[in-house]
Amino acid sequence: METDPLPLLDDLIRCPSVTPNEGGALDCLAAYLSAAGFQCQRLVFSEKGTPDVDNLFARFGKGSPHLCFAGHADVVPPGRLEDWAAPPFSAHQEGGFIYGRGAADMKGSIAAFATAAADAVQAGTFTGSLSLVITCDEEGPAINGTRKVLAWMKENGHVPDHCIVGEPTSTEKLGDTIKIGRRGSLTVNVSIGGVQGHVAYPHKADNPIPKLARLVDRLSAYKFDDGNDRFDPTTLAFTTFDVGNPAVNVIPARAEARFNIRFNTEHTHDTLIASVREICGSVEREMGGSFVLDFTHGAEAFITEPGAFVGVVIDAIEEETGVLAKLSTSGGTSDARFIKDYCPVLEFGPPNTTIHQVNEAIAIADLRNLAQIYRTIIEAYLGRTPA
Repeated sequence: METDPLPLLDDLIRCPSVTPNEGGALDCLAAYLSAAGFQCQRLVFSEKGTPDVDNLFARFGKGSPHLCFAGHADVVPPGRLEDWAAPPFSAHQEGGFIYGRGAADMKGSIAAFATAAADAVQAGTFTGSLSLVITCDEEGPAINGTRKVLAWMKENGHVPDHCIVGEPTSTEKLGDTIKIGRRGSLTVNVSIGGVQGHVAYPHKADNPIPKLARLVDRLSAYKFDDGNDRFDPTTLAFTTFDVGNPAVNVIPARAEARFNIRFNTEHTHDTLIASVREICGSVEREMGGSFVLDFTHGAEAFITEPGAFVGVVIDAIEEETGVLAKLSTSGGTSDARFIKDYCPVLEFGPPNTTIHQVNEAIAIADLRNLAQIYRTIIEAYLGRTPA
């Protein structure tokens, strides 16, 4: 008999685990998994200038194949409490849904794969290993969570063969989308100096605004690529343009802007930086001045090519729901960007309709079906080792 994941989700939602605090969620999960036979370890990591983060690693079994489920128990702040129909950490149930911050992103998935894993262990029908990685800073800087847990796992012989991240990937209905990759991210701050002066005598000043405006136009119009079989074309979006000048009669001495590039596997951070520098150089040669660039590396783009591992998940979804999942690389970033450096990884979870919104919710029927899908994946995976 399969365990209902609803009571565990109820307990998890009631834990106010706003990033980077675990709020009791890891205590709840450690107790649940320990009772099911998992060996649990709490891993607290810190780094100067960042908050300490509590994480949980749980494993059953020592051999291969080793399948890992990963997720984050931290949630974004609930916002204005008066906008919620019920308190955001009360796990209110109504109309076939359970409401609360984190219900869909992603305590629902955690409850589903934790109960599925516990049931599989209790059934005693597999060989190999199951593990769970639960972190508490995915919604924050993501410094002391998954990144450092993975390094610890490598040092201690716990690297899995494959991993499933329970991010809410479904769009219209449960099981319609699996993410097998993610775009990369590169943020660039650009500034250019000039000579301040009076607007009535522009020839005595050096206005940096037209130079930066030319660069903004050129970068915005630049076509990086046409995309490929798995990814849409690379995009560039400006998020700010500022001179910090409240005066109407003063030409400013400096202008600054910031933009972000979301890129596919046709590029890396290094190739994009080279392209940006080349475009900046062309504007400098035309208009003078010198741009100062500051690059912030996000994730590199990655893809888990379809194969037996992806096939196990697709088949399990179709078996339980009748839905044939679409393979996607859309969206932002997730902790999968760290996991892909250790093993093949994909993301699959419930509908993302209400994530980060007021009255976040998951359908109770979807929660139960999700647990069934995860259980089917475990049974299929641990019966053979996907390539």
